[in-house]
Amino acid sequence: MSEKVILVDQNDKEIGVEDKLKAHLGKGILHRAFACFVFNKNGELLIQKRSKEKMLWPLYWDNSCSSHPRQEESIEGSTKRRLKEELGVTCEVKNLFKFSYRSKYRNLGSEYEVCHVPVGRYDGDITLIPEEVAEWKWISLGKLEREIQENPEIFTPWFKIGFKELIKNNKAGIQNESSSR
Repeated sequence: MSEKVILVDQNDKEIGVEDKLKAHLGKGILHRAFACFVFNKNGELLIQKRSKEKMLWPLYWDNSCSSHPRQEESIEGSTKRRLKEELGVTCEVKNLFKFSYRSKYRNLGSEYEVCHVPVGRYDGDITLIPEEVAEWKWISLGKLEREIQENPEIFTPWFKIGFKELIKNNKAGIQNESSSR
């Protein structure tokens, strides 16, 4: 059985489902997604490098976890499921905001999403699944801001959009050490 994504309109109202691959071909079909940010007790962000097996943006640095909810599944529920499946992480998450974007990847396909941004906290072990994640690391927000500024091409488009919005409005209630200097 092929994996499906939830098709939505610009207001994030569900209008149907589509095969995940088909929704990402060409210019893409607007669908629901999430890009989760998980912080530790030190205020560092867990980021992951996408597996080389990914069709779009392989080996790019990404959020703690990004994916698509299944039908009848909440953003929080799908985020918790995928955190466990990709990184072995179990934590509570809270959906803070959403944004829409479209981004083309070479001649292979596009992301066209209403992207929800859940945030959580975790301080345990990480057990990555190699088919999903090539590597991971905890990073301070100041260092991450510098890396994005110096090397924006190594990060996924949705990660850069979500991170900028999260920091700009301090939506997660986090302390950004670069803004305190």
